[in-house]
Amino acid sequence: MYNVSFPALGINFTINRVALSIGSFNVYWYGLIIGAGFLLALLFAMLSLKRYGINKDQFIDCVLAGLVAGIIGARAYYVIFSWDSYKDNLMDVFAIHNGGLAIFGGIIGGLGAGCIVAKIKKMNIAAILDIGGMGFLIGQGIGRWGNFVNQEAFGTPTDLPWGMVSENTDGVAVHPCFFYESVWCLLGFFVLYFISRKWRKFDGQMFLLYLIWYGLERMIVEGLRTDSLYTPFFGLRVSQILSAIIVIIGIILLIVNLRKAKKHEKLHTEY
Repeated sequence: MYNVSFPALGINFTINRVALSIGSFNVYWYGLIIGAGFLLALLFAMLSLKRYGINKDQFIDCVLAGLVAGIIGARAYYVIFSWDSYKDNLMDVFAIHNGGLAIFGGIIGGLGAGCIVAKIKKMNIAAILDIGGMGFLIGQGIGRWGNFVNQEAFGTPTDLPWGMVSENTDGVAVHPCFFYESVWCLLGFFVLYFISRKWRKFDGQMFLLYLIWYGLERMIVEGLRTDSLYTPFFGLRVSQILSAIIVIIGIILLIVNLRKAKKHEKLHTEY
């Protein structure tokens, strides 16, 4: 239970992390919100399969593999870079309901497993990644509100009008980083979807744009957060380093492939 307020906006309310209790078993809003984001992303994907020429049954196999691997990857990533918090009580590693899922770990695990299944089934991996990239933006945009319910993923103190205060912020108004990322991801979905309908030149283009779009935001917002995971050397933020690498690679591959697509289109026109 958290008492949350946005003082400058005059907003105050109480958050109960538990959505439903059945005896001693609790269903948490965190899981329900993340589940809702996943289902909406899946719905979008299913509606897009025909346009991208992807078999529905084969795609479901990719999704199931990606879902399991994504959860494992998200937790493993968080635990690895927070090992000091778990080394003395290994059972806490499995306490996912208390939070502690790193989105980058989920993306790496989910994409890795999904692509392996797609490779085995000889599917168009690049086209699947296009759908997956836009789906991720939906899932991340909605899923970040799970962090709000858990009162985590917030930032440093701020004087901005939307500064958030709760027990977890020690009574100090802080940046609601979860909100920044949620808005950015949902906006990104509409931007990428529009581009996909008008200017998609090659398979994989939407996925590269996803990497660039999300990577740019994460590089900035991660610098505001107080719960960042750090590398064991130089005290650098893991997500900022990874985001920078992703953005650079995404931009390079996007430029290279756009040039190839333009050259191919020119040759086809001349022919």
